[in-house]
Amino acid sequence: MMAFIWVAVLVAMLVIEGVSVQLTSIWFAAGALAALIVSIFAPQAYAAQIIVFIVVSAAALIAVRPLVRKHMKAKFQPTNADKYIGKEAVVTETVNNIDGKGLVKVGGAIWSARSADDTVIEKDAAVIVDRIEGVKLIVHAV
Repeated sequence: MMAFIWVAVLVAMLVIEGVSVQLTSIWFAAGALAALIVSIFAPQAYAAQIIVFIVVSAAALIAVRPLVRKHMKAKFQPTNADKYIGKEAVVTETVNNIDGKGLVKVGGAIWSARSADDTVIEKDAAVIVDRIEGVKLIVHAV
């Protein structure tokens, strides 16, 4: 009877994995497969099956997760806008995070800007571009 339960758990974990494609349940599928094998050879050893399920699932998670995370990291795709990071810009409209206003000119282009430290930066001040968030430059005063 336990073999059917382990098959059901195995199928459920594989279905969840197939739907999510996030490597969230594959570890439990490996544990269920190991427990299924134990249930075939020792059908009455319920505690052993559960222990094998837990140990194999944990071992699979611990052994494989770091490798998978390394290969599945989001790839950073640099854009031509990244060339502005670290560059000096000039404020063309006062940067005020509270009002949601602010423009800077960098490299001949006008960008919406926000202050990195929430300070108000007056018009014509020089700033340095820290990063880009969406279509806004995050800047700090020089």
